[in-house]
Amino acid sequence: MISVENLKVEFSVNPLFRDVSFVVGDRDRIALVGKNGAGKSTMLKILCGKQKPTSGTVSVPTDTTIGYLPQVMNLSDDTTVREETRKAFSNHTKMKARLDRMQHEMSTRTDYESDDYLALVEQFSQEHDRFMMMGGENYEAEMERTLTGLGFEQRDMERPTREFSGGWRMRIELAKILLQHPDVLLLDEPTNHLDIESIQWLERFLATSAKAVVLVSHDRAFINNVTNRTLEITCGRVEDYKVNYDHYVVLRRERREQQIRAYENQQKEIADIRAFIDRFRYQATKAVQVQQRIKQLEKIVPVEVDDVDNRVMHLKFPPCLRSGDFPIICDEVRKDYGEHTVFDHVTLTIRRGEKVAFVGKNGEGKSTLVKCIMGEIPFTGKLKVGHNVQIGYFAQNQAQLLDESITIFDTIDRVATGEMRLKINDLLGAFMFGGETSEKMVKVLSGGERSRLAMIRLLLEPVNLLILDEPTNHLDMQSKDVLKEAIKAFDGTVIVVSHDREFLDGLVTKVYEFGGGKVTEHLGGIYDYLLAHNAETINEAVSVNNEPAPSASAAEPQPESTNKQSYQEHKEQQKKIRKAERAVEETEKKIAKYEARITELDNLLMDPVNASNMELVTEYTSTKALLDKENDRWMELSEALEELRTQTND
Repeated sequence: MISVENLKVEFSVNPLFRDVSFVVGDRDRIALVGKNGAGKSTMLKILCGKQKPTSGTVSVPTDTTIGYLPQVMNLSDDTTVREETRKAFSNHTKMKARLDRMQHEMSTRTDYESDDYLALVEQFSQEHDRFMMMGGENYEAEMERTLTGLGFEQRDMERPTREFSGGWRMRIELAKILLQHPDVLLLDEPTNHLDIESIQWLERFLATSAKAVVLVSHDRAFINNVTNRTLEITCGRVEDYKVNYDHYVVLRRERREQQIRAYENQQKEIADIRAFIDRFRYQATKAVQVQQRIKQLEKIVPVEVDDVDNRVMHLKFPPCLRSGDFPIICDEVRKDYGEHTVFDHVTLTIRRGEKVAFVGKNGEGKSTLVKCIMGEIPFTGKLKVGHNVQIGYFAQNQAQLLDESITIFDTIDRVATGEMRLKINDLLGAFMFGGETSEKMVKVLSGGERSRLAMIRLLLEPVNLLILDEPTNHLDMQSKDVLKEAIKAFDGTVIVVSHDREFLDGLVTKVYEFGGGKVTEHLGGIYDYLLAHNAETINEAVSVNNEPAPSASAAEPQPESTNKQSYQEHKEQQKKIRKAERAVEETEKKIAKYEARITELDNLLMDPVNASNMELVTEYTSTKALLDKENDRWMELSEALEELRTQTND
């Protein structure tokens, strides 16, 4: 479907790629891997035509459609969720408009016997058949099913997109791309803004409904569940492994061991040849043998060993001034967007030196409360930032705010002051931007590199309250570990908004759970919080909005029987919800199966050989009827599930 031949990309003296050739075939599920900065995002941009290579060709058939989800995207703010998602069906609406015009023309004309009128009828018939094969006007059910799979609820459909966080708006863009059913899906870190339920839904969708997929992700489980082929960018080349990621890791290790042995043998051979040349260079009787050895040495092609990034990022936050005893105090804080209440009655106190986590589903208000603390948005209630508090804020979109038109060095040079201006090169080197790399333009950096550069800016001014909103997005495992150790060693107070269990483990001593319009405090580390919820992951823990347990000082003691009854009712309600969720999931599987078969039948019926095959036509009609019936059933089950969830939250 996509053919890449002799690709070469240069941004500086050293090429990013050279002599790269591969083919993306129909039904390929490809993981594009490589160290940060190797060129994974650049390769996706080249494949979709958004960036031109220095040389080489990328061939895409004219009838092949490509859907591309970048790491960074400009999002619309002037529509509702439903209206924005409906843009994915612009071809449907244009075709419907053409059909309506032709139908109106046929009803107003009277030259029924003319060739022109008969040609119009024939054209209308063909266009109408094509429109119905594309799903007709049933796309609304598919649209709602996709949005629901990505975590949206019925009540969200008519909300303006500007009320949602950046992560949720990226989900809308992902939904639009999936709904267009492109022949090739190019996904750059698609799981960064998804919770576990949405990731699992996306895995099922890609397995059953997508055609060819090329994706970049740091989520090992996700790429293992989705891909069947791995392309590794290493040493400016692309190595093709026809296996999933786990098998690729094994094969790559074996390949590198073979390369190392071959390299060592070659170095020994070169050393022996040079020793012979040096020993007999000036002996006339050995002149012929010496010349033979020199020619032999010139013909040796050096063995290359696959690149392994052994560099280490050294991160240390500068010493900070002592703040007041209570850097953050919230008292009855509330935030509304129109009629939608994000949270209410938020009362919490964060002490100096504490490291706390904000956890919860996307859209429950974690980033919103951070913006309230920063004074970026209005709210009601009282929120006090303590005495002598100096805030360092790393936002989710921090990397997007960098000026792309300047170099890495200039980015830091423009904000550095005092003695730090003399240490810019040392600081860049500690973040793996040393030497010639510091002269790279920001626009060519990967997501991980941009995040590291944004983190450097945070280090340039001493602060005593760090607020980090999803700081590990786009960072690889090694960079996450370095950042975690630096935060643990930080003297001040830290608020971390994250869904990364491993990153928070051993880092925080208090967890604030956001859900159902409330913020609940949980003392202890992240595993204490998970144990209290009998959950293995953060997303699993927050999937059920449990009522917060009242503190001993604020709550009236309840009779034991009432507590047991309340717990039993809650348990029964959760059983009903899980049963309803399973019913919806089963329906989605059937829909995916019917849609896949209809696609196969479409391809068969487009072949002139099968034009009069009544068995195929009959199967197409019956499968379409089953799909419509299952779509209706999905709508009923989804509404019932939504009602159960609403009852639980009330």
